[in-house]
Amino acid sequence: VLIDVKLLTLGKVLKTHWYYLYQADPFLRYREGALIARDRVGVQDFVLLDSHTSEAAFLNNLRKRYQENLIYTYIGTLLVSVNPYKELDIYTVTQMQLYRGVNFFELPPHLYAIADNAYRVMCSEYNNHFILISGESGAGKTEASKKILQYYAVTCPTTEQLQVVRDRLLLSNPVLEAFGNAKTLRNDNSSRFGKYMDIQFDFKGAPVGGHILSYLIEKSRVVHQNHGERNFHIFYQLLEGGEKDLLCWLGLERNPQKYAYLVQGRCAKVFSINDKNDWKIVRKAFSIIDFTEKDLEHLFGIVASVLHLGNIQFEEDSNGHAIIRNGTQIKWISKVLSPLNVDLAFYARDAVAKAIYGRTFTWLVNKINGSLANKVGSLSGDSTRKTVIGLLDIYGFEVLDTNSFEQFCINYCNEKLQQLLIEMTLKAEQEEYEMEGIEWEPIPYFNNKIICDLVEQKHKGIISILDEECLRPGEATDLSFLEKLEEKVGDHAHFVTRKLADQKTRKSIDWVDFRLLHYAGEVTYCAVGFLEKNNDLLYRNLKEVLCNSKNGIVRDCFLLSELDSRRRPETVATQFKNSLMSLIEILMSKEPSYIRCIKPNENKEPGKFDDCLIRHQVKYLGLMEHLRVRRAGFAYRRKYEHFLRRYKSLCPATWPHWHGPAAEGVERLIKHIGYKPEEYKLGRTKIFIRFPKTLFATEDAFEIRKHLLGMIPLEACWRGVLARKEAKKRTWAVQIIRKFIQGFINRKKPLCPENVEFVRLVQYKYLMKLRDHIPRNVLDKSWLQPPSILEEISEMLQKMCIRNLVRKYCRGVTPERKVQLQQKAVTSAIFRGKKEGYQQSINLPFADTRLSEEVLILAPYSQYATPVVKYDRNGFKARERLLVLTQSSAYVVEMAKIKQKIDYATLKGNSANPSGAASDAWSVQGGDVILQCEHIFEMVTKLCMLANKQNLVKVVKGR
Repeated sequence: VLIDVKLLTLGKVLKTHWYYLYQADPFLRYREGALIARDRVGVQDFVLLDSHTSEAAFLNNLRKRYQENLIYTYIGTLLVSVNPYKELDIYTVTQMQLYRGVNFFELPPHLYAIADNAYRVMCSEYNNHFILISGESGAGKTEASKKILQYYAVTCPTTEQLQVVRDRLLLSNPVLEAFGNAKTLRNDNSSRFGKYMDIQFDFKGAPVGGHILSYLIEKSRVVHQNHGERNFHIFYQLLEGGEKDLLCWLGLERNPQKYAYLVQGRCAKVFSINDKNDWKIVRKAFSIIDFTEKDLEHLFGIVASVLHLGNIQFEEDSNGHAIIRNGTQIKWISKVLSPLNVDLAFYARDAVAKAIYGRTFTWLVNKINGSLANKVGSLSGDSTRKTVIGLLDIYGFEVLDTNSFEQFCINYCNEKLQQLLIEMTLKAEQEEYEMEGIEWEPIPYFNNKIICDLVEQKHKGIISILDEECLRPGEATDLSFLEKLEEKVGDHAHFVTRKLADQKTRKSIDWVDFRLLHYAGEVTYCAVGFLEKNNDLLYRNLKEVLCNSKNGIVRDCFLLSELDSRRRPETVATQFKNSLMSLIEILMSKEPSYIRCIKPNENKEPGKFDDCLIRHQVKYLGLMEHLRVRRAGFAYRRKYEHFLRRYKSLCPATWPHWHGPAAEGVERLIKHIGYKPEEYKLGRTKIFIRFPKTLFATEDAFEIRKHLLGMIPLEACWRGVLARKEAKKRTWAVQIIRKFIQGFINRKKPLCPENVEFVRLVQYKYLMKLRDHIPRNVLDKSWLQPPSILEEISEMLQKMCIRNLVRKYCRGVTPERKVQLQQKAVTSAIFRGKKEGYQQSINLPFADTRLSEEVLILAPYSQYATPVVKYDRNGFKARERLLVLTQSSAYVVEMAKIKQKIDYATLKGNSANPSGAASDAWSVQGGDVILQCEHIFEMVTKLCMLANKQNLVKVVKGR
């Protein structure tokens, strides 16, 4: 590339100049264009490596960046993440906002860039996406999925209703981790299941729901753990953090050492895990995810029952059958298992524990899905189509010292995902080339379809052979399965056993092993246990017991219809194969993004970079293969507008402004720089650069131009721009201040050009302040003091506000309340200010009767009834009576016998003492009636309203 000779002479000065810039500006470390930065921190996109086929160059670039705490690097749009094993300040809300809505390559590589790019493309093109996160245990897959969920929770638009959805999406993680994660030798929080989560967004881009699919929960961990490993977290969390009453109800003790299923790995306590705090988080999550107390009671009951099952011990009776001597743990299992010998009894016990836990985990996922289901659209009647972003957190390729059935399924899954990755990458590359009008050159690559077929092919694949052995009548063993493999797939190039191996290979394979040559390398599997784990069947009588369980969750998991069905259930491998096929279909229908997580060392030490371990992961993650596919054509491609905007200063014809089409500007620019024809291609919308060195030379020239020759004039121009901007702002401020001073002087005049803005501002500020000081009820007489120019408006607003409050209050009054108020109004007219005790009676509601049982002849016609004491006119002897008021008459009653009837027409007057006395005198034709009643105000009011003689009541002094 031709660059101005004068610029090249400044190389020595640049060395020092760039070093200090590099130290001062951390973002400069990320840019592959920086002269010193490239030497020290490598390139941020592996596609720009000169030696892109060299594994050593790949590792060297990864190491440079890792040592500078740059844990993220791109391969095109694929993100490579190296676990730092320490906290880095790169996941703050500020960082989230920094990456929000920014072009993918404008900022350094980051998890947030992948998440934001998927979200923006989904919103703009209205299509579905998925983000595939893979890597081995301890590489940081689960943390990556959490960070992506947090990013969407912070940056997506929200409402109060949608906040509930976000909380549930975030808090589904700790619940699934508690029941599906465990400590392993490689990772203290290892996911022992695969998880695919769809996050649903509405047309505004707000998250409105979610759905989770789980794959191959490692049920065998429930009953067996290797040395240095633990069972699932939930068991330890329950014992450590569970409330005392809960543990007592479940029959559990806090000490995990007392439970056989928890101590096989000999590390029940782990320094890095706080089970007590995790229990609190899980309990909080359950309340937000909408689990009822009944659900939790049944769920924790299942967890406890698994622990109790593990403690059941069998002995052999005289007939060789298994019996339980100590029946404290469980009673019915002795009867169920009695026809079995001891070994089969232990097997059945463990099978029950695994089956219960496995199906409960499936129930738990379904329950969470019900909580995450999109209810926002259904509630509002919104039928608008939703878009989704899927998160696939899947186990990475596993090569252990002893590889069993689980590793076989996991590695088969990775074969399928590798096939998907290569196919979709090739497809995307080919589509981009064709869209840009550039000739597509076929790219040779290893197609691992041959390995996938070896595993999954109908009637001929390993899974079909395994199922055949599990289902066939007669004595089938792991060795017979191995023999069938040798017979049917023994001639396959990627399959070998000890019998089929050559002299050299035979030494490394045991008689019960078989070896598969995966895309990531050779893996030797031990066939022992394959049939048992693939069958995973329960005895029918055990199923029958579980189907009739009192625990609602167990009943949901074990349906009676299973007992009636004559069809043999699918094996574990077939179920996994079918669910994996469904997953591939889901992924194929979406736009992909990829995150590959790498574990830098086995000891989880920050800063340690184990070349051998990382080289192994780079191989089985298919990173070199992916890089080769991406680099088969051109290393760099960018839209004309972006390329021209960055490098236009390198050509006099395009600097400072280019007024023609961007494509023509780029063509003029690269000709001036001196690109050779074999170094680039011009597409319809993008420029394609073949070699990284071409791009780096252009970038170096740009940096020199920008930071050296252009430093002084650019700085002066920029200061001039800032000064003019500041002067313009001050001029505007002076004009505004003058205008408002003039408005203040003329504020009392009618509206005119001199005061209109001032008056409008005063009105606006008063109304905005009044908004927060409006009376809340009819009794609140406060009102914000208005400025003089708004007194009339304020008075009108106050009247409107009071009228509205009264109207609102009246509308809220119920018919019962209205009757009470009418009666209280009559009471007020009669007694207010005249009789003691009236003030205390205001808050006491009137009743329709004061009798607990109305066993009266007149009861159906009674309007009011209350106990009274009647005083005889002769001697004033007190007699207990009932006073019953009907629509036309009053009755004094004793034991359902009418003693006296008073027609309202004969009522001439009614008098009461002004003191607190509860006596009342009625003046009727033929004499007076003197009654004493506890509820004098209530009784007199009812009487007056029924007789319609409020004006006859007098409050008089004297006896």
